[in-house]
Amino acid sequence: MVLGVDVGTTAVKVLLLNGEARPLRAAERPHPLLTPHPGFAEEDPGTWWHGVVEGIREVLQGFDPAGVKALGVSGMVPAVVLHDAKGRPLAPAPLQNDARAVAEIRELRERFGDEWLFARTGSIWNQQVVAPKLLWFRRHRPEIWRKVSWVSGSYEHVAFRLTGARYQEANWALESGLFDPVGRRWLEDILEAVEASPNLFGPVRNPLEVVGEVVREAAEATGLPKGLPVIAGSADHIAAALAAGLLSPGEAVLKLGGAGDFLYAVDRFAPVPELFIDFHDVPGLFVLNGCMATTGSLLRWFRDGFQRGASFAELDREAEGVPPGGEGLLVLPYFLGEKTPVHDPEARGTVVGLTLAHTPAHLWRALLEGVGYAYRHHVEVLQARGHRVERYLVLDGGARSPLWRKILASVLEAPLVYLAGGERGSAYGVAFLAGVAVGLWGFADLRREVAGITEPEAEWTFSYRRFYPLYRELYQRLKDFYPKLGGSYA
Repeated sequence: MVLGVDVGTTAVKVLLLNGEARPLRAAERPHPLLTPHPGFAEEDPGTWWHGVVEGIREVLQGFDPAGVKALGVSGMVPAVVLHDAKGRPLAPAPLQNDARAVAEIRELRERFGDEWLFARTGSIWNQQVVAPKLLWFRRHRPEIWRKVSWVSGSYEHVAFRLTGARYQEANWALESGLFDPVGRRWLEDILEAVEASPNLFGPVRNPLEVVGEVVREAAEATGLPKGLPVIAGSADHIAAALAAGLLSPGEAVLKLGGAGDFLYAVDRFAPVPELFIDFHDVPGLFVLNGCMATTGSLLRWFRDGFQRGASFAELDREAEGVPPGGEGLLVLPYFLGEKTPVHDPEARGTVVGLTLAHTPAHLWRALLEGVGYAYRHHVEVLQARGHRVERYLVLDGGARSPLWRKILASVLEAPLVYLAGGERGSAYGVAFLAGVAVGLWGFADLRREVAGITEPEAEWTFSYRRFYPLYRELYQRLKDFYPKLGGSYA
């Protein structure tokens, strides 16, 4: 057997596979997203570990732990976990969509420039890169910064709790904006500017590498066998791309998790300024990808804040009676700023067109449609660079919604291939990768399981052709206005 653990924005998911790479049992432990101030998006690493321990114990019930041969951890990237000399987290970890360091982003952009950073890392200055967050901590939380001994991501932190190994997985390093992927070195110019050191980071490891073995303390906590091999693991969206069978150009994966991902495989390192680029879990391939700060987390925010007690399915049923376009309602889903493709940490969630005739069902549908328009924006960025999307695959929790799938298909004007639910998401991808690492199977053994195909609705497509240009125009009209709103980022 093989275990996969995914540290997601909204929950820890644990999946146990058998020797044929088929799911045996899954467990999920939700955890809260902390937003104590505007722009903040952080989580307590202790809740991740608690979810990992409980999830592993649940999936192993009734199985002999000695039969587990490898374990992999994936997670949101690049979360920023600050550790003291003993490896203890010093503060809640800012996530990849945290937008507190607006002033620091501006300052570093003025000093180094987007073109300078892009030429060296494939990134531009935005709310995802790590240096502005380190600078923010140095300025606003000096009592914490003085104690920092090691900086990691979410899944490296969990792997450290399991094995004691300190390292940086290659995609955390790449997406940090601190790492030269060609020269395989940390950029000392930027680190010096934020008064940090390359010594804050461990060795950069590729996803398939075994970084350590489960230590006695972790074995006792989880029920895992001591000495179990643990691989470096994977960025969650890249593990999801692997799970989806994204192994060649021409297909795109829409991952509808707490954040939204758009994934497109390429066979060479050719960054695009509007998007991110990552190492694929398959050696020799890369993934052009977009990540939107809020998708599933936006829907949870609306439900928990305004429709408490309702299920997502109930909200969908009410919204099915609302015509496409929400009777003149338009949403920009930039509720934590926005990463790709606009890279604007000062953007805000925006609802335009509200009247007394609108209901919560109208707004729910407008939220779903706003995310759909954001995905279409990513497709247009690819098309402008000569890429062609021949097939769309959709997965993760949000893909369970037939209404959302039909909206996405109609906005994109193409069928959506719906892949089997959570068991084929990030936890599956990193578990499969762990099995490859220890020789249980190879990439050629990866099977794609299709749950269904959602076709566009012609009438909806007609409406979305009208509203999508308005969506694009709305941001252009407001992008210079958003900074005037200010907000507390301290």
